[in-house]
Formats: sequence, structure tokens, C-alpha cells
Amino acid sequence: MKTKMLALGAIVLGSIVSPVLAQEGTMTGAAGGAVTGAIVGGPVGAAVGGVVGAIAGTAIDPPPPTVVTYVRQQPVPVEPVVVEQRIAVGQPLPQQVVLTPIPEDPTYAYAFVNNQRVIVDPETYVVVGVVQ
Repeated sequence: MKTKMLALGAIVLGSIVSPVLAQEGTMTGAAGGAVTGAIVGGPVGAAVGGVVGAIAGTAIDPPPPTVVTYVRQQPVPVEPVVVEQRIAVGQPLPQQVVLTPIPEDPTYAYAFVNNQRVIVDPETYVVVGVVQ
């Protein structure tokens, strides 16, 4: 009976805490993954879930508001860049797309692709944000 109550409590806690913390990146991903893993697989599931959650949390960290504002304020280039693939967060851009570094935060760069302002990780070319 105690095990059932503990499992139910973990499920309720996980369902309440995970959405609230979902925007905090790596730490939140690790915590959410550990809670989910513990529910499904006990201590071993918690360890595996924490690692998987940390990876997922890192992959979806949105760029900071200062970077988004900076990109939003940049003029649209005269020559449009068009690629055949769909532009989406988490997907890489082709390496031939020229990225412009963001002076205040060199961990990000941006480009105008398919009439969209995109924020990119300059090391991997992965889109981390699309500015509306």
C-alpha cells in the first residue's frame, strides 16, 4: 500500500512540477527525467531518466530575450537566402548559409532564411529560435 501511495505521489508531483520547470533547461530536464524514470523503473530508472532529461533539456534551451530583441531589430538583407528544407527549431541549417554573430552573446548567431529570422548555434548550425 505504501508503494502505491508513494508512486501516486510521485506521479502527481511530477505532473505538477515538470511543466512549471520545463523552461529552465538542463537542470529541469534532469529533474523531470529523474522523476519520470523513478516512477517507471525505480532507482535505475531515475538515473537513466536524469541523464536523458539533461540531454533533452540542453537541446531545447531557448535563446535569451536580449538575443531575440537584437535579432528582431536587425535590417532584412537585400539578397534573400532560400533553402529547400523546412526551418524548425532543433534542425540544422545547411553549412553554406552565412551566419552573422551576435556581438553581445557570441554563443549565438543569426541568419535570414526563407523570409524568417532564425537564431542559430554557430558551432552546430542548429536552429535554436525563430523570431516572429
